[in-house]
Amino acid sequence: MTTKIDKKIISYKVVTEDKQSEQANDSTPEYDVESMHEKMERPEMLLGSTYKIKTPQSDHALYITINDMVLNAGTAYEERRPYEIFINSKNMEHYQWVTALTRVISAIFRKSGDITFLVEELKGIFDPKGGYFKKGGVFMPSLVAEIGCAIEIHMRVCGMLKVDEMDDNQKKFLAAKRKEFEARHSDTASIDEEGVFPAQAMLCGKCNTKALVLMDGCMTCLNCGDSKCG
Repeated sequence: MTTKIDKKIISYKVVTEDKQSEQANDSTPEYDVESMHEKMERPEMLLGSTYKIKTPQSDHALYITINDMVLNAGTAYEERRPYEIFINSKNMEHYQWVTALTRVISAIFRKSGDITFLVEELKGIFDPKGGYFKKGGVFMPSLVAEIGCAIEIHMRVCGMLKVDEMDDNQKKFLAAKRKEFEARHSDTASIDEEGVFPAQAMLCGKCNTKALVLMDGCMTCLNCGDSKCG
């Protein structure tokens, strides 16, 4: 039987004889799953989220807006994928490279396949003038790295990246370490609910948070639980 192809081919797969037999016996209608690709036309409306970045290097904040396209809406194959990104600020100092960066990132968003590699690429950028600490003691090696962190948060919301959560044993161990440290240093340091760590804490190489303290002769991170003693 001859089949006329009247649409642009954007992907393909090899179907075995066994698979063809299964499809022939299956009474469920096959759904034409739509995937992201660079030729996809922008709809009139996109769902968006805006993230605020305030660094100690500037008096003005950056606002990162990421708009998403919902593919296969209302079906079991519904998927939310980033389509474009915009960065706005009153500070025009970085306007040229910020504009270039948003256009390149938007172009990558529209590519098919896995685009999560973009997060690690951006987070690996270091400012030769030095990075800075965010509220809570999290170290950012550059402004570009923090933009990467915002994209990472958004991809987790979309379900493209999994959230790394500690198991119950790790949570109990960390809670015990926090209480132990508070008991020993109640007169000079405290840890509140917002994750503000002691002033004497050092930078943890695993989670990039200034939460590494010396306990029982062992350096232990009060944020992620990483310990030099295992």
